[in-house]
Amino acid sequence: MKYTLAVLVENRPGVLTHISGLISRRAFNIESIAAGHSEEVDTTRITIDVEVDDELELEQVVHQLSKLVDVIKIVNLTRVDHIERELALIKVKASKVNRSDLVDIVEIFRAKIVDVNRETMVVELTGEASKIDALCEVLVDFGIIEIVRTGKIALSRGPIAAKEM
Repeated sequence: MKYTLAVLVENRPGVLTHISGLISRRAFNIESIAAGHSEEVDTTRITIDVEVDDELELEQVVHQLSKLVDVIKIVNLTRVDHIERELALIKVKASKVNRSDLVDIVEIFRAKIVDVNRETMVVELTGEASKIDALCEVLVDFGIIEIVRTGKIALSRGPIAAKEM
């Protein structure tokens, strides 16, 4: 089963490497990992989607992560009401013939066209992974040249911050 963890860490070099290494050494699969600054200057927030067989294995992951010196807090967002999003940039073949069809599809998915040239178009889409997957399925017919995705980021709903959970 997939679990989404919010990990608050000290903003220091090598922390992301330590965290991903610890998880992979235990033979757990990281489905997605995204890191960035948080609301506090010295704190980085890492969102990890980890695939484990059961709650016991998840507890092992959380326990091992909490032993790392730079880890401030770990919150299992899977258990709380939360919002999750991912960003994707998709480069598609775009000729004069199919460009208007592409524009229509982009509008249906509420995506944005962020670059156009004579042969290609770059589409930006933010949403749940299933929405991005659905757009990719439609764009396959046009010829996808490249895709880049950020991985999941997640935030709990309501007034309580992860550091206070």
